[in-house]
Amino acid sequence: MTFWDVADSRLLFGLVAIGLLFVMGLAGLLALKAYKHSADIGIEKETVKKVVTSAITTSIVPSFSIVIGLMSLATVLGTAWSWFRLSVVGAVSYELMAADMAAQSMGFANLGIVRDQPGNIMIAVMLVMSVGICAGIIINIFASKKITTTMADYSQKKGGWGALFSNCFMMTMIVVLLFVQIVSGIVSCLTIATSLFVAIVLGFIAKKANAPWLGEFSLALTLILSMASSVLWTGLFS
Repeated sequence: MTFWDVADSRLLFGLVAIGLLFVMGLAGLLALKAYKHSADIGIEKETVKKVVTSAITTSIVPSFSIVIGLMSLATVLGTAWSWFRLSVVGAVSYELMAADMAAQSMGFANLGIVRDQPGNIMIAVMLVMSVGICAGIIINIFASKKITTTMADYSQKKGGWGALFSNCFMMTMIVVLLFVQIVSGIVSCLTIATSLFVAIVLGFIAKKANAPWLGEFSLALTLILSMASSVLWTGLFS
């Protein structure tokens, strides 16, 4: 059994479907409890309907970027596992980085060449990705409330310095993810530069045209145009 046999197996699709049904059921149960509690504390039904409608509307557009990420991730990890990861927990940048590191640790240059290799490689990749992402979830169980309240208090006391500290923390995370791609070669660097350029242009257009709705599509558009540019850069420099 090869890497792709495992990635595209009926067993994996079945297990993923069970996991997704469990998550959907849990989300539905929590939504039902929240609806009942809103009635208990006197919130009017019309207000609840407006909140639900707004939540659904604002969730549709950002999901476009997730769908695009799913298509790119599925080419190397199969539809089932990619579907599960991006539906429940994870992000394209983390998933690809973790999977690539797992493949490299087993002596392969990248994920693109393991398709016909033994199936245990796919199992190892899934294990590494799952264990890695669980660290943040476990930490959140014990520290999320403390971190959130501490950051909120710090922002209130320090004003602009609180916001600056929070943004610097986010930028640090982005730099960590970018570094792996920057050292991967000229194609990766040019693709990153393209994505940066597209994001800046879209932000400029949204501001000048007074079209804040464009910001909702910026991630999806940046992903599409950057992936298209990577084909061009690969043809020119590989």
